[in-house]
Amino acid sequence: MEIFFIKALQLILSLSLLVVLHEGGHFLFAKFFKIRVEKFCLFFDPKFTLFKFKPKRSDTTYALGWLPLGGYVKIAGMIDESMDTEQMKQPVQPWEFRAKPAWQRLLVMLGGVLVNFVVAFLLYAAVLFTWGETYVPIRNMTHGFKFNEEAQKIGFRDGDILLGTDHKTYKKFDSSIYRDLSEAHSARVLRQGKEMTISMPGDLNMLTMIKEQPRFVEVLMPSLIDSVVPGSPAANAGLQAGSRVVAYNGKQMQTINEFSIIAGTQQDMLASASAADSTKLQHASVVVLQPGRTVADTVQLTLGKDYKMGIMWHNPMNKEYATAHEEYGLLASIPAGVSHGWHVLTGYVDDLKYLFTADGAKSVGSFATIGDLFPKSWDWCMFWELTAFISLMLAFINILPIPALDGGHAFFLLCEIVMRRKLSDKFMERAQMIGMVLLMALMAFALFNDFCRFIL
Repeated sequence: MEIFFIKALQLILSLSLLVVLHEGGHFLFAKFFKIRVEKFCLFFDPKFTLFKFKPKRSDTTYALGWLPLGGYVKIAGMIDESMDTEQMKQPVQPWEFRAKPAWQRLLVMLGGVLVNFVVAFLLYAAVLFTWGETYVPIRNMTHGFKFNEEAQKIGFRDGDILLGTDHKTYKKFDSSIYRDLSEAHSARVLRQGKEMTISMPGDLNMLTMIKEQPRFVEVLMPSLIDSVVPGSPAANAGLQAGSRVVAYNGKQMQTINEFSIIAGTQQDMLASASAADSTKLQHASVVVLQPGRTVADTVQLTLGKDYKMGIMWHNPMNKEYATAHEEYGLLASIPAGVSHGWHVLTGYVDDLKYLFTADGAKSVGSFATIGDLFPKSWDWCMFWELTAFISLMLAFINILPIPALDGGHAFFLLCEIVMRRKLSDKFMERAQMIGMVLLMALMAFALFNDFCRFIL
C-alpha cells in the first residue's frame, strides 16, 4: 500500500505541475493579446469546486476542482469544454477570443503545447546539469546478451555484445535498442572478441520483440547466487553465495533469464493446479555447482507457501560492470537536453504506429499505466525525467487535429486563415461535442485496459 501511495503522489504532483504550466501557456498568450480569461482551474470541477478566489481588479477566478483528470482555462468568447453557448449568442465584445485576428487566436490555442515542449526540453537539460548521466557502456557488458529463438534464427548468439546497427552505434542498453533493431538492415556484435555483422530483416515488429517471453534480446544474467536469505529453503538445503544453478526441476539453465521462464511456467501450473498438485510443486530439485567444485550437486528443496527458494541472484549490472559518468555544465546541458528530448519525442511518435495493431491497442492506458512508470521509492531524478516525458506526450497528443483538443482548434483556425472566413459557431459547437465524445470514449477504453491489466 505504501508503494501505491508513493507512486500516486508522484503522479498527482507531476500532472498538477504540467496542467498548470499547459493552461498557463494559454493564459499568458490570452493576456498578452488582451483577451479576458474568466476562469483558471486546476482539475475539473463539475457541479462544485474545492477552492476558488478572484483577486481584486482581476477578471479571472482561480479554482481547484475535485476531479483530477486535467484542468482548463475558460476564455471569453470561445467554444470550449464549458460549452457556454449562451455567451456566444451575445454581441461580440472587443476583449473576447472571437473578436481577435485568427493568428492571435492560433497562438493562444498553441500556447499550452508550446509551453509543454519547452518545459520538457528544459527539464531534460536540468536533469543532466544536476545529476549528469551514469550508465554502463555497452562494451563493458562482458557477459553479453541473451537472445530468443527468433533472434537466433536471424544469426544472434547468446553472449553476443550488441555494438550497433546500420543506423547508429550503441552507447548503452535501453528500450530504444528494440526500436532500432526492428528497423535495422544490419547489426554489429562482438562475439568472442571479434566484431561481426548480422543481416537484419528491417521490418520486425517492435511490440512483439518486447512482449515475447523470452524477449528478442535481454541482458544476459548468469545464474549465480549472490546471497541466500537466512532460514529460507535454500539456506536450509545448504546453498551458498557464489554457487551457480545449472538445472531446476530437470530443466537445464545457465542464466537467470532461463530461470524466469521456468518460474513463469510454474506459476501458470499453480494457477490451475489442485491442492494435491500444489503440494507436489512445493518440492524442487536444484542442481548447483558450489564454489571451488568441479562436480555439480543435486539438492532437494521444500519450498514454502510462496514457492520461492529464498535466494538473491547476482546482478552484473550493479556489481560487476564498470559504469561511466558524464557531467554537463550549464551551456552543455541545454543542447544535450534538447537533443535527448528530441530523441525521446521522435521515438514516441514513431511508436504510435503500433496503436493500430491489436497488441498496441491493448497497451493504451490511463492514469494507472502512467503512474506505474514512477519508481517505488521517491527519486527526484527519475521524477523529473518522467515529468519531462509526460510533458512531451501531452504536448504531442494535444497537437493532434482532433476536435476538442488544442490541435483541433488550431486546425480549424488554419482553415479559417486559408479560406479567409470564419467557420460558423454551430459547426464549432458540433465539432467540440464530437471531439469530447471521442475523448471520453478513448478515456473509457484506457480505463478498461488499466482495469484488465492491474485488477483482473
